[in-house]
Amino acid sequence: MPRTGENIYKRKDGRWEARVLVDGEYKSLYARTYAEVKQKQQAAAAQLLVAVPAKPQRNLLLERAAADWLTAVRLGVKASTFGKYERIVRLHISPALGKQRLDHITQAQIEQFASGLIAGRLSPKTAQDVLVVTKAILKYAKLAIDFSSIKIKCEPKEMRVLSKPEQDILVRCLAENAKNADATALGVLLALYTGMRVGELCALRWENIDLAEKMLYIKSTMQRIPDFDGSEVKTKVAVTSPKSKSSLRAIPLPDFLVSLLKSAAASPEAFLLSGKSNRFIEPRTMQNRFKACIATWGVASANFHCLRHTFATRCVEIGFDAKTLSEILGHSSVNITLGRYVHSSIDLKRVHMEKLTM
Repeated sequence: MPRTGENIYKRKDGRWEARVLVDGEYKSLYARTYAEVKQKQQAAAAQLLVAVPAKPQRNLLLERAAADWLTAVRLGVKASTFGKYERIVRLHISPALGKQRLDHITQAQIEQFASGLIAGRLSPKTAQDVLVVTKAILKYAKLAIDFSSIKIKCEPKEMRVLSKPEQDILVRCLAENAKNADATALGVLLALYTGMRVGELCALRWENIDLAEKMLYIKSTMQRIPDFDGSEVKTKVAVTSPKSKSSLRAIPLPDFLVSLLKSAAASPEAFLLSGKSNRFIEPRTMQNRFKACIATWGVASANFHCLRHTFATRCVEIGFDAKTLSEILGHSSVNITLGRYVHSSIDLKRVHMEKLTM
């Protein structure tokens, strides 16, 4: 169903209408279902990422062009994505280039801007994101800047995976607490044995768990996003569709988790982590609770996402095929699973090496 601010409505004739801002005017799109018209709206917005104004004004400041671009893309992207774009413009692009006239911006100036991103404290991934948004804005303003020669090298980030002794300690303590109706412990166990993301866990309601069929369904995620409704940019917690279409998934549950869940089951509309329908635990709070738990139990510092890495690694170690694991994790391709989340342990390497014979 449509959310406030989407500009999607159901008409009296039964059709769905979506509106997209093009060159300062709204264009209407129509379809028989909400899903179809939403897809049309997103496709139109995607074109606007690289679209150009009908009559570009070259004497405008870049910050004005950036504001116009943000207005153009806002309706067709998720609120979290728009928040990311707005933050990049406000924190990185406007301070460095905002007061430059479009007709004064040169190739050398953009290359210098990119060099400053690389030399600064930004992570390579963030620097790449800044360049992607800069490129889209300049293309929208019809500036012919060549970004092909601007490269930012992203070194693979080493990911924290719990060792087997650490995992044993964690599981023992979590299971004991979960039996005593500790929802946080139950949630951490779920993440450790399903690979679900912290936002997906926080958005999980009991109606998304089928104990009879031993299945868990990921249908939404929770995150804190910018709130642009007021005069100042603040933040709010939102429950939205997952990260991507492939993130919508069904995960079979092992028997030991089903037993723990049965003893803690609440009303269908209640959030798993709070046990109430009108109260939730947001991701930042869950992150802090997890860190406090492992500190108490003597496990070295780690963030919540390490549970996802640990899950993937253990699955490979016990023989999961890559396709199955990829679908459980909600990845769009097997390559993402193998390249990003699977970390072979030294013990597994030793096992494989011992298979070699003369």
